[in-house]
Amino acid sequence: MSQPSLPFRIEPMTLADIPEVVVVEQASYSMTWPAKAYDHELRKNDLAHYFVLRAAPQPTNHQLKQPPLIGLGGFWLMIDEIHVSTIAIHPDWRGLGLGEWMLIKLLEEGGALGAEVATLEVRPSNRAARSLYEKYGFLEVGRRRNYYIDNGEDALILTTPSLSLPDYQTMFRQRRAALFRRLARVTLDKLAQPD
Repeated sequence: MSQPSLPFRIEPMTLADIPEVVVVEQASYSMTWPAKAYDHELRKNDLAHYFVLRAAPQPTNHQLKQPPLIGLGGFWLMIDEIHVSTIAIHPDWRGLGLGEWMLIKLLEEGGALGAEVATLEVRPSNRAARSLYEKYGFLEVGRRRNYYIDNGEDALILTTPSLSLPDYQTMFRQRRAALFRRLARVTLDKLAQPD
């Protein structure tokens, strides 16, 4: 699928990204993975697929400056299922649709690797995330009691229908196209705001 030119980019996570990944996670969640967990995921877990999101590089004094990492996402591919392990967007960059783009990237990458469905856990209190997942067809199929150790909150288990169903693919393409039109309108003024 082609996409318009966007003022952001998603690329595979590297070991050099880990310090910034930890910063984004700490700004986003009360429970975070330590750096060594991401190191293990990238070096030793063949099931793991992780990506980072940055604003597109902007020229400064005729040089391209590497922008800060503003988001991340990842999944584990288990036979024909992707299990979304994390999606995080730095709070300064929320509200633009970047979390949705990361979810789209994970679903596309998983589908390209042969995944038929996607699953994840989410806090019942995380209404924004739940709304996004419902938008992409995730349905509640179970609950893990006292899953989150910081406050004992349960986790809802959400799963998509088959990613290859024609109706699902039509919905997915329509929502993806609408999001990319929205992201293409983000101005460089917004990109300059976060510190």
